[in-house]
Amino acid sequence: SLVGSEMCIRDRKRGMQEMNYLKMLVDDFHSTVVATLDQQGYPQTRAIDMMLYDKEGVYFLTAKGKAFYQQLIQQNFMSLTALKDKKAISLKGKVKCIHHTYLDEIFQKNTYMQKIYPENTRDILEVFCLYEATGEYFDITAPSSIIKETFTIGSIEKETGYFINDTCIRCLKCLDVCPQKCVHVDQKVKIDQRHCLSCGRCLEICPVRAIEREI
Repeated sequence: SLVGSEMCIRDRKRGMQEMNYLKMLVDDFHSTVVATLDQQGYPQTRAIDMMLYDKEGVYFLTAKGKAFYQQLIQQNFMSLTALKDKKAISLKGKVKCIHHTYLDEIFQKNTYMQKIYPENTRDILEVFCLYEATGEYFDITAPSSIIKETFTIGSIEKETGYFINDTCIRCLKCLDVCPQKCVHVDQKVKIDQRHCLSCGRCLEICPVRAIEREI
């Protein structure tokens, strides 16, 4: 059917978009700041390289003796951010240990690891996969027209951001206060998520509370 074909095309485009961002994260950004919780429940960050990617997720590794390893095993969740040339990619989602799966491929692709862990010393390392995650790509190369894209790994469908519901009275006060002027008027008043800063000015100004935040 036509509807089925359109859904297939949409899903294919979404899958290509997700893979493009994962490729960018691994091959272009590579080094990321990763956050978990320490034993006291406080956020803890460290620099971790993203080594491989595929349709299942993003792969990285750490040594079994590190606190990071224990936190990943216990919490099964983490978030990361990578920055380069006024562009950023963030991800948050579930993690799972896959032990030595892909370890050889990681060392072949990331040859500097062979000098850090030579010969059989790599046995102390375990590979983790970040999967079922939500992500955001943010580009402020052109500050007056930023680009923001959201993407997912896995079956997560939830959209995040600010949205205008059907109680809107079309006063356009939201457009007046929007830094990026990303409120568009068509049959409905909509926020262009690709350029929204998620600053919340529209939410504060709306006289009928027609703007909702999805997190």
